[in-house]
Amino acid sequence: MQPPLTKAEAEAYRRRWQLVNDAEREELRHTSVEQKFRQLAVLMASCDALGWTEQLAQEEEDVRVLWIRLRKIYRG
Repeated sequence: MQPPLTKAEAEAYRRRWQLVNDAEREELRHTSVEQKFRQLAVLMASCDALGWTEQLAQEEEDVRVLWIRLRKIYRG
């Protein structure tokens, strides 16, 4: 078991991850809409291969049921 991080180590760790997050944001800003669309298309096409189709369908149904409940509550 590793000893707990010191406050300085934890702050350094957080700063490093902040740099990573900043770099990712910058990369996303410079990525074209076309490239983002291609990346999304690849992810969506891989749903079957990864076995996510049934799970995504169930999650979609769960969200649909939740929205129906919320609509009923809101409308009285």
